[in-house]
Amino acid sequence: MTSLTDRDLASPPSTAIDDASHGGSQQTLGDSHQTGYFTSTTQSESSSVGTQPSSASVTSGPPTPSSSALTESVLSPGGTRYPARLSSPQSSDSRTAHAALVCQAFAPHVSVLSSPDCEELMRHKGLNGGLLELLRPFGEVIPGRVVIRDSTGAGRAWDDFGVRFTGIKDGLEAPRMGQYRPARLRSGGDTAQIEQLVERQLDSKEPDLGRLSISGDELNDSPAFTLYQQKLLSGTILTPHETFAHPVALVIAISSRSPSPIEELRNLYAESNTGAYRLPPWVNNEYLRYYVLVHDEDFDDIRKSTTLYEQMKRPFGLHCHLLRVRSTQCLPSDEDGFGLPRRAWSSAAEDLTDMADLEDEEATESGQSRIFESDAIAVRSFVREMVTQSIIPSMERLVATWNDQVASRRRGISGRFMSLSKRFTPFGSRSNSPSTTSGSNYDSSGGFYRPDSPEALMRKLGDYAMMLRDYKLAQATYDLLSGDFKNDKAWRHYAGANEMAAISSLMTGASVSTRARAETIDVWLENAYYSYFSRCNSLFFAIRTIMLGAEFLKARDGSALDDAARWFSRLLDDRIVGPVGHALVLERIGGCFASRKGVGTLQSGSRRRKAAFWMTMATRAWLDMDKAGQAARCLDSALRIYGPIDAVEGGGLFFEGMRFYLSDLEGAVQGAASASKAADLPDENVEQTMEQVDQRPHRKSLSIAAISTTFDPLGVVPLTPKPAILERKDEVEADGFE
Repeated sequence: MTSLTDRDLASPPSTAIDDASHGGSQQTLGDSHQTGYFTSTTQSESSSVGTQPSSASVTSGPPTPSSSALTESVLSPGGTRYPARLSSPQSSDSRTAHAALVCQAFAPHVSVLSSPDCEELMRHKGLNGGLLELLRPFGEVIPGRVVIRDSTGAGRAWDDFGVRFTGIKDGLEAPRMGQYRPARLRSGGDTAQIEQLVERQLDSKEPDLGRLSISGDELNDSPAFTLYQQKLLSGTILTPHETFAHPVALVIAISSRSPSPIEELRNLYAESNTGAYRLPPWVNNEYLRYYVLVHDEDFDDIRKSTTLYEQMKRPFGLHCHLLRVRSTQCLPSDEDGFGLPRRAWSSAAEDLTDMADLEDEEATESGQSRIFESDAIAVRSFVREMVTQSIIPSMERLVATWNDQVASRRRGISGRFMSLSKRFTPFGSRSNSPSTTSGSNYDSSGGFYRPDSPEALMRKLGDYAMMLRDYKLAQATYDLLSGDFKNDKAWRHYAGANEMAAISSLMTGASVSTRARAETIDVWLENAYYSYFSRCNSLFFAIRTIMLGAEFLKARDGSALDDAARWFSRLLDDRIVGPVGHALVLERIGGCFASRKGVGTLQSGSRRRKAAFWMTMATRAWLDMDKAGQAARCLDSALRIYGPIDAVEGGGLFFEGMRFYLSDLEGAVQGAASASKAADLPDENVEQTMEQVDQRPHRKSLSIAAISTTFDPLGVVPLTPKPAILERKDEVEADGFE
């Protein structure tokens, strides 16, 4: 291996190293807060583009500690390659589970680009996905508390902060099942695959769901809906109208096996800047570059790697790391090895592929990716150091810069005057002129703003504030942007700004009056949904808008619950969700009405009858999909609200027609459950019987009798869907045909 010399680093390639400064003064090292086994430090350094900082003025974090440095295991044993599916994320005491889910969903994205020799080292470890497969599970939750400063300079510690490691080209193509390219499988945005994943999970959970007895708050706790919502938020779609999936940093990795490391750095940077890995023109290419030297603990000399790393620290400072891992493949017989941690934020397409692999016996035995405990300690240390010392300080500085230099001018009188001038004084532009409005930075033919335009920078300001959990700054920025996007007729950008203005406002947790909610949040949601659905035909983002906004309203009390049910109903009215989503939304509407508390002894203002009605419709929807367990769960909720089916007295809310319908529905659920159990029995235990068909002309169909006792000679009464419902005994005796 060729080591770097001072001469090599004194005259680096024009772009191979200077971008570590992230565009000059914007890359200034800021405060870093660490907890746990990291020492709390505060460092402030600066560097400019094309200049080399001296070794005395730049400090770097220590190399990855060895396994002896940390005695406790950083992973729980028994981790599998497939994520935990029907489990909700942990929520803090001060936030709801939905708010915690949104906090973790809008996380910074970090791209990974590694050299061929580094990828070969990972394949020798048994990680066919390369370095990205090793890093992804460890970025979802950073160990220890992470301190983030808001726009006012106040710091707050978070224990659930994370980043998303992605491939540099992930999210540019929609996933297509059958094409097993990893970059496509990691891309989200396909609701059909989300529904397929939820349905398969429900099929695997059907026996357990059939034995559930719902009571208390479990009516509003739907693991299937949580999975649907989490996979909806897991989609990493690179789009011009929002920058959540745009990378905030790029990990450029080389290995100690490289014969010419300086040439590897030059090539990898050139590919990410102007080569094959250059992102589309609407993505700002001035993001942090973080350089990693992967050392092979089993076969390479640590002294040579340490020498190379010390030389790398001079130009990069904190933006480099020495990652020490073993290249030997971890086998199930190794005592200090275990499976990779579970991925919670993977796309539905990726989960479906993993499930198909696990169903294969050979994949179940040998497809499990395993690592050593020392590797896990090294990776977790690397991820925390990179996030706390480089990524978060860089994002904080950019937020402060954009807020001071761009947003403050836009909020001033001159900025408002310019906005009005673009709207009312076209300066002679004709209606049939080119698509770009006079004085506008919006390219309507391409559907994007230039990355250096004020509108694009302010959108990044709002998204960065959202990812850093400064929701007040984010809400003010999105609200300010929506007017500019509307004037430019950038409808997708306009929808995105309104969507995130509503979400960030609800994330603050501030109490809002009914009138204020109708004038602000409802208007934002309506503008976002209408533009996504009607103007842009972006069904994925339209569903996301309603799912997020309505769920936040559902967590509140009073009339907000009625508003949540109304927003959920929009998804049903416009028919933009599939069968699984349709049934889940029916359940959610019933949960909204069930949460509405009445006042006084008469419970005035409650919505119990509506809640039971929507849960009854959800029962029928699950029956149509042969989901007996889910149908029984919803029917039990309806019966608890209506009261026992045989108790006419005692305050039951049902009326006579509903009594009969619920009784028939209960029989249908029991029949579907019995049919499902019979289908699961072995073939030798199934006894087939045959009987002669009774063709008497006046014999009534059992399924028709279950619906109506009226005579139907023309046969126009529709048959009840599977299975046939048996008549009750009292109705048979009252029938004149028997």
